[in-house]
Amino acid sequence: MGTMMVSGFEVSDELLGTFVPIIVYWVYSGIYELLGSLDNYRLHTKEDEDEKNLVSKRDVVKGVILQQAVQALVATILFAVTSNVGDSGQAQSENASLLVLATQFLVAMVVLDTWQYFMHRYLHYNKFLYRHIHSQHHRLIVPYAFGALYNHPLEGLLLDTIGGALSFLVSRMSPRSSIFFFSFATLKTVDDHCGLWLPGNLFHFFFRNNSAYHDIHHQLYGSKYNYSQPFFVMWDCILGTYMPYLLEKRSNGGFHARPTKDCKEE
Repeated sequence: MGTMMVSGFEVSDELLGTFVPIIVYWVYSGIYELLGSLDNYRLHTKEDEDEKNLVSKRDVVKGVILQQAVQALVATILFAVTSNVGDSGQAQSENASLLVLATQFLVAMVVLDTWQYFMHRYLHYNKFLYRHIHSQHHRLIVPYAFGALYNHPLEGLLLDTIGGALSFLVSRMSPRSSIFFFSFATLKTVDDHCGLWLPGNLFHFFFRNNSAYHDIHHQLYGSKYNYSQPFFVMWDCILGTYMPYLLEKRSNGGFHARPTKDCKEE
């Protein structure tokens, strides 16, 4: 079992891998809250956020905390099970070269994206599952940062937690590497739901899958498009669910992500 020194205390990589992404979620989304309304960079007005969303922020916080509790439980079990591979294998993984680490990150990203695309699309395709499970996330018609993981508990388990476990197992990354990968994935997921188009945002520079791209999906006219999350848009492009858009400035400030082709039902 690997350990790291944190403020003079020795903490296991497994414990950090379980709780650091949760801390990152609330710190990063909290920064967006502290920045204020930022009307000139919003994809929707503050009035739209208050009027169109179908769930209170109090219930969103409770829903996210529930999902993160399940996430922490599954991570604890996963680390306990995989620790049986042996200390030598873990030490080798922890001392892996940058090329190996980059390969593991890329594999994990592709696995997570693949799992989430097909599970996410099926939750829309199956009317029963959409009505009783996935529609909870779409109560946020105007997304905001700390609502990124507001899901039905079953969806949180199937889409995010199991998807994360598969990416960890298939990529064969160490618990220490997972701290950084899942923290990065958390930052990306929060940013995709922040509802802002900020200048200089590096996620917008490196990823076509961003806050405007995902905002299209949260609108009624775009709910059959842009399923991909959280990193790439490859599956949308390959399977015909990619919805291109133009960012237009609103006269009263902020931006509007406008689809550049007609949205049709599947």
